[in-house]
Amino acid sequence: NDIALIKLSRPALLNDQVELGCVPPAGQILPNDYPCYITGWGRLTTGGNLPDVLQQALMPVVDHKTCTQRDWWGPSIKTTMVCAGGDIRAGCNGDSGGPLNCRAADGTWHVHGIASFVSGLGCNALKKPTVFTRVSAFNDWIDNIIRNN
Repeated sequence: NDIALIKLSRPALLNDQVELGCVPPAGQILPNDYPCYITGWGRLTTGGNLPDVLQQALMPVVDHKTCTQRDWWGPSIKTTMVCAGGDIRAGCNGDSGGPLNCRAADGTWHVHGIASFVSGLGCNALKKPTVFTRVSAFNDWIDNIIRNN
C-alpha cells in the first residue's frame, strides 16, 4: 500500500497555491473516463528533463476491468489501486506521491489517487496507464490515524 500521512509541526498557511485536500467517500470507485487531473514535478518525457514549473494534465480514469486485462497491467493491479491516463498523457518518473484530483458533482475537489508507478517501458507506454493508490480504499486507516494523533 503506497500511502502515507504526515503530521505538520504547525498549521499550513492556505493560499492560492496551498489548499486542503478532501478525501473521497469511503469505497468510492469512479467510472471509466471520469475526468481527473494529475499534478507533479516528474519528467516531461521518458528520460527527459524535469520541469521548471508544476505540471498538470487531464488523466481520465481507466476502470479496473480494463486496467487488469492481460495485455494492460494484468493482475498486478489490486482493488486498492486506480488507473488513469494512457498513451497520450501519463505520469512519469518524479510524479510519485503526487495527487490525482477529481471534481465531485457538487464542485468539490477530492484526492482520489496518489501516484504510485508507471511502466518500465516508458512514461506513455501503450495500455499502461499511470497507477495510483486509491485513497477511498483507505478511509478507515486515514480516520484512525487522524483520530489517534
